[in-house]
Amino acid sequence: MPAIITTLKDVRRTVLLTTIHNVHDTPNFLASSVSAAAGLTTESLRIVILSPFFNPPAPDSPSPPAPSTTTNSDPSSSSSPNLHVPGISRTAHWDDVQRLLTFVYVQATKVAQDVGRILLDVDVLLRGTAEPFPEHVVTDAERVFSVVPPETALPPLPESVQARRGEFIALEPDDHPLHASPHAPPALPQERERERAHDAPAQYRVVALGGTFDHLHAGHKILLSMGAWLAREKLIVGITDDALLGKKEFREVLEPLATRTARTRAFLALFRPAIVHDLVPIADVFGPTGWDADIQALVVSKETLPGAASIAKRREEQALPALRTFVIDVISATEASVDAEDAAVLKTAKMSSTYIREWIVKNQQAQQGRPSS
Repeated sequence: MPAIITTLKDVRRTVLLTTIHNVHDTPNFLASSVSAAAGLTTESLRIVILSPFFNPPAPDSPSPPAPSTTTNSDPSSSSSPNLHVPGISRTAHWDDVQRLLTFVYVQATKVAQDVGRILLDVDVLLRGTAEPFPEHVVTDAERVFSVVPPETALPPLPESVQARRGEFIALEPDDHPLHASPHAPPALPQERERERAHDAPAQYRVVALGGTFDHLHAGHKILLSMGAWLAREKLIVGITDDALLGKKEFREVLEPLATRTARTRAFLALFRPAIVHDLVPIADVFGPTGWDADIQALVVSKETLPGAASIAKRREEQALPALRTFVIDVISATEASVDAEDAAVLKTAKMSSTYIREWIVKNQQAQQGRPSS
């Protein structure tokens, strides 16, 4: 760990700014920086990954040239090349982006749990260089870290953020073979060939997903992020009604529907403010997918995949268009679909509402001087 990190005191709100060379490789260069930022933050850590890869994709046309993120030009210059090119296909790179989000969330979550900050609020934001930058995220932060792959500059930042650049604490990227060649193409030609061979549209106009979203955690945020990433105009989120949650473990600390809805809405507004977020209470597995003909795609976690089959059957019975199903397979701590070297870390990062509720109950009992059951 760099010497400067060992001298820093904890703060409530931290931001880490970074960029990436490509979306295909796991961003191993970020691991130590994310871990250090998480270990020095008590309330809110926001990690902003800024790249032209995340620009809105071209509207269902052949893939554009790969955007470049490697530059030795002045990072504050608005004339830097390739900032406004169309981004990558959201469907062709579904697995890549899921892996990216999972890797970053796991590093932060694991450290937060190790230091006993189970309720640390971690947000990973993907921002295109042609999209509005969430300036308030940086201006509200008490500390700003930055880290980039070797010989790479951050893309241009807005004036209000640039004004704080003298306060940025630059961290060294981890040395990793995948990031040892800074002048390699940021997206391999075969990646664009894969997009050209991909038969799905780059995005879907209306996407749906569902869940309980109690004590919103990293697993939920990966699910919500991927749904918002996929949607071009609207994301419909079904949130399980209170009446269906009576048998949940540690239900005495379950958040009420209004709280779960508000926290989910706030995260989506932060992650992807440009689309409509339609949050609705649901009392069954179907929700709006059981009757809404406008929905085109469904996002589910691996453990709720059977629900997708029930939805498909219901829509067939109702003569509704079939949905394209996209699966998140990293929600559970037992699902290790990321690279093998990160599997052990993923398995120890307990991304579960039950784990959080149990921790809250035990904490309450300890404060009251009662033994935990």
